[in-house]
Amino acid sequence: MNVAIKFFVIAILFFSSGCASVLFQEKDRLAMGGQYSELERAFEGEYKDISSAKSVDLIGLCNTYSKLKKYNKLFSCLEQLENNIKKGDKIITHYGWFSWSYPQNITVIPDLLKAEAYIELGDYDKAVASAKKAYELLPTIEWSFKDRHNSWERRCKIRSLGILALAYALKGDNKNASQYAVQLENEGMGFWGFMNTPGGVTLAIEKEKSFGLARAYMALGQYDKILTDKGGIVDALGSFTEGYVGVTFFAFVDLPKQFIINKALYETGHIKEAKEGYDRLLSKPETKSNGEIYWPILFDRGRISQAEGNTKQGIEFYRQSVDVIETQRSTINTEAFKIGFVGDKQKVYHQMISTLYSDGQYANAFEYVERSKARALVDLLASNKDFVIKDSREQVASMLKEIETIETEGKALDVSSFAADKIYERNTRSVQIKEKVKTIAPELSSLIAVSIPHSSEIQSYIQSDETLIEYYYHGEDLYAFVLTRNELKTVKLDGKEIIKDMEDFRKSLQDPKSQEYIELSKKLHQKLIKPVESFINTQKLIIVPHGVLHYLPFNALNSGSDYLIDKYSVSYLPSASVMKFLKQKKKQKTESVLIFGNPDLDDPKYDLKYAGEEAVAISKELPHAKVLLRKDATETNFKKSASQFNYIHFATHGSFESDSPLNSGLFLSKDAENDGLLSVNELYSTSLNADLVTLSACETALGKINAGDDVVGLQRGFLYAGANSIVASLWKVDDMATAQIMTEFYSNLKKTNKRDALRKAQLVVKKQYEHPFFWAAFQLTGIGE
Repeated sequence: MNVAIKFFVIAILFFSSGCASVLFQEKDRLAMGGQYSELERAFEGEYKDISSAKSVDLIGLCNTYSKLKKYNKLFSCLEQLENNIKKGDKIITHYGWFSWSYPQNITVIPDLLKAEAYIELGDYDKAVASAKKAYELLPTIEWSFKDRHNSWERRCKIRSLGILALAYALKGDNKNASQYAVQLENEGMGFWGFMNTPGGVTLAIEKEKSFGLARAYMALGQYDKILTDKGGIVDALGSFTEGYVGVTFFAFVDLPKQFIINKALYETGHIKEAKEGYDRLLSKPETKSNGEIYWPILFDRGRISQAEGNTKQGIEFYRQSVDVIETQRSTINTEAFKIGFVGDKQKVYHQMISTLYSDGQYANAFEYVERSKARALVDLLASNKDFVIKDSREQVASMLKEIETIETEGKALDVSSFAADKIYERNTRSVQIKEKVKTIAPELSSLIAVSIPHSSEIQSYIQSDETLIEYYYHGEDLYAFVLTRNELKTVKLDGKEIIKDMEDFRKSLQDPKSQEYIELSKKLHQKLIKPVESFINTQKLIIVPHGVLHYLPFNALNSGSDYLIDKYSVSYLPSASVMKFLKQKKKQKTESVLIFGNPDLDDPKYDLKYAGEEAVAISKELPHAKVLLRKDATETNFKKSASQFNYIHFATHGSFESDSPLNSGLFLSKDAENDGLLSVNELYSTSLNADLVTLSACETALGKINAGDDVVGLQRGFLYAGANSIVASLWKVDDMATAQIMTEFYSNLKKTNKRDALRKAQLVVKKQYEHPFFWAAFQLTGIGE
């Protein structure tokens, strides 16, 4: 590769966002060497307050934050840069190394940088909005002669189209993604553009266009287009930079492009070439440094081995892939923008589970089911930095901060992060800290790292008069694991159309006058209960659902002669592993209860006619009750008083946000201190000492069903906050039926355990109203005793 070509290829890789900064040779040198941490210190040493910085420096500082993945600083920097541009500071003069890597008119650059950052953060809607804004700005910009000579309008257009195609594909909108990919593919320079643009710049632009297409095709799953050399894609990807300025950036520069080629080979059936390519990448120690690409390589390699009939080797590759996945907590995917690929981690778990099952390794398969759920919960809570710390608060808080710092450093495109000794040091330190957190605060540890007990330990938490049934499905693969204190059995079930069957059943239950639910109930009983019934020798059941099965009222499944509730006393768990923490909590057997009834939500249409009466009726059943009604039923009073009570009861509305589960919550009265929404996110920062929390509200048992399950909703939040058990509903129940169930339930608690108390209350209502709509919605999650 001649010097001119190499210069432009290197520059595209480092400054493809169209940003850089120049004033002094020292900053040039730091940027050329990828020393962004030092560059950050140099910039921040000059400007303690960036509000006084000129755009020529701000653009370099913003670019530095982008490389270091310091997103909070990046967005603040871009906001100030946009303010400067609005005030007219949008034309900058630059020299040296950076003189060609961004335009003189920088109006469009902040939106391009934001779009790229949003893709890495997984916020594809915002990425689309920013890229569209950039694209629409281009025709309005007054480009200088130098900008026109260097084809800056076309360069920014190519970048905008590439981002739009990628963002739409990653969010699952293939129609728009394909349209923008075609638009990018057809984006030509024209004769006069070709004649007036320097040759090196032309080459660099064409390679960037080809790389943008490759990412879009990866995200769309159109792997064949990558290999047809369409638009020079293979040529662009083949132009690897082995190293420069004394630094090797293989793991974060060359590896992503080589992965694209080998992934395309694998997905298009060129298995031999893909295997050889993957093995070459796995032979390089540096590949391990980039976990976001390392685990998909291991996964594909395992599938190749399994297809070749080498199951043992396939399992080993899957094991390694899962181990890499579980070392990562952050939801930030810095490789998504480079390779157009966000791997489905749950596919790895499913492949491992199905392979272990086929190999007769049932206990191991069960453990990976639990690990898949734990991984999904860690992913969802990765952005939460305000967990309540119940033990050794200062020490644990310090360790969590250090873990966050290590994770950020590991994603930074900085030369100091790439050194082998630094990578080893970071990884070792991260593992050590997480092990310490696991020892000091094991329940908190389960929210930041996958930490699952062995199946034998989980079995030890099951009482001798209990049977646990855990379900797992992926696609139409459906399994049931049946555990007692001494045995573990596994059955592969009929998973065909299980989601549709469940949704049809749920829908049929919403009409109390319809009998359509009966046959659907029998069908689901045939699929989910009958195949495992011979393994059930106890009257008490613990059911651990999976995916949409969390929305299924198992008590309403009908065998043809009776309902499940007629034969068994059922409780639920989000995952079997949570028993480790629930069984360790010792609650005092007091009957102190805090009741929130019919809070004033500033709108009469939200008043619950029977909620106030329900609250008063329950207070009569329990001698040490504190009842808060209307304006007194505030979120503030909950936060101030809840930790003092053994029972907490809410007779109010619930809110379920499927797209943002951590923002789901309970509506209480607002005041000057709180907004009245007790959210799931807030529960992870709350400390309770409750044996029972009852959510007598509509759909309070619903939660976000994410890719790996471990439903995340109010129940999961209350369990972490310190509740042993939660009673909640799967749909909006008739007010009178709810009040009757709740009154009977608390009356029964004086004589029996929580699981049986709820069952008996439901059976009383069932005698009056046979249709499950009236009695089957409520479920008890947690400890049933």
